[in-house]
Amino acid sequence: MAATGWLTSVDIRPDNCDGSYEQYCDSTRQYTNITAILQKDASCLLKYMQKYWKDYQGNDESFWEHEWGKHGTCISTLEPSCYPNHQPTEEVLDYFTRTVSLFKSLPSYQWLAAAGIVPSTTKTYTLAEIQAALTAGYGRKVIINCSKSQLNELWYHYNVQGSVQSGSFIPVDPVGSGSTCPSTGIQYLPKYQTATTTLATMTTTKTPATGTASTAIAAPSGVPSALSGKGQFFVSSPGVSDGGFLIGIGAWYRNGGTPATFTATPNADGLTFVMNSSKGKCAVQSDSTLRCDTSFSVGSNFGFDGTYLTYAGSSTFYASSIPSGNTQGPVYAAPNAVSLKAAWTSV
Repeated sequence: MAATGWLTSVDIRPDNCDGSYEQYCDSTRQYTNITAILQKDASCLLKYMQKYWKDYQGNDESFWEHEWGKHGTCISTLEPSCYPNHQPTEEVLDYFTRTVSLFKSLPSYQWLAAAGIVPSTTKTYTLAEIQAALTAGYGRKVIINCSKSQLNELWYHYNVQGSVQSGSFIPVDPVGSGSTCPSTGIQYLPKYQTATTTLATMTTTKTPATGTASTAIAAPSGVPSALSGKGQFFVSSPGVSDGGFLIGIGAWYRNGGTPATFTATPNADGLTFVMNSSKGKCAVQSDSTLRCDTSFSVGSNFGFDGTYLTYAGSSTFYASSIPSGNTQGPVYAAPNAVSLKAAWTSV
């Protein structure tokens, strides 16, 4: 699958445990009004897809119809018979909602940037170093595909426990054919360098009855600077498939919902900034916790490395454990049991 520039393509694709997969499984549900379905019941989701799930020829609707018809109709838990009181097209909303959710949990660009692998018109990379960077972030190996030695696709594999709608996606090593990139000389071109250069981040699953998805955020610049304006922070943590995001008090949350919007205001030095959320100014406290609260009169100075939020020169933050359910996990600037990074996305 291809997408314009660094705007990323994604799909959920059920797998037969050997790398092969079924396709176009239900001709009666080859819907041709995906945009209208999402506009009616999930306008925010549609807005996100219109920005990040692009067709390289400019026909997003046709592209989404293709992904749903080819892959979505082959996911057993999305069959109408699985819904107690099925309403036409409601499974389409579930498919795209879950796909985008997983898409956000796989910050491929950030994982590459953390290893010094950034877009370039002159530099090339080896398959081994790209694999190492992605494995460090995802916790499992990733299938890395190229087109004419240009980085083109990433496939993440999962086992799915339960349904695509609400089940758990467990990262696993890939099955089937391996990566198609050469061992050396891989190009990772900047945005819009060529009309055909894309990075389609995709995922597959080893569970025939269900499926998977992927995540990405706009390509990082790799240049340290002060953030300015409004944005959201999406969390990634080694071995965690669904990283979630930061909420208004500055805590880590992974149980769906909407990320908090933070406002960044640059300092005079042009390299640091202060930020606040609807809960107030954000600061690192004496116990090293990151917190935003209306009682704070002064916020801490933060930085941005072109991809991640930084504090005191480090882009690594910490938590005492990985939050689950409705737990809001405190985020620390000092070492703790779990490491994490917070990637900025402008809104």
